[in-house]
Amino acid sequence: MGIGVAIGVIAFRKVTEAQSTLGPEGLNRAVGRLADGVYDFADAVRSGMRERETDLRTALGVDPADAARR
Repeated sequence: MGIGVAIGVIAFRKVTEAQSTLGPEGLNRAVGRLADGVYDFADAVRSGMRERETDLRTALGVDPADAARR
């Protein structure tokens, strides 16, 4: 739910920026920045998930090689 809220806030801010910038070039740049922002956010979430999974596996004593074989 938090991820959805964060994406909504990012999208709202980018759309507001696009509205304040007149012309199609300004809109294209705003949409490009929005896409970049969403991609960067998703990448950060994936990275955090990998780190957390590694932490959990270490804490539980699960060998990552065992998980790869399944």
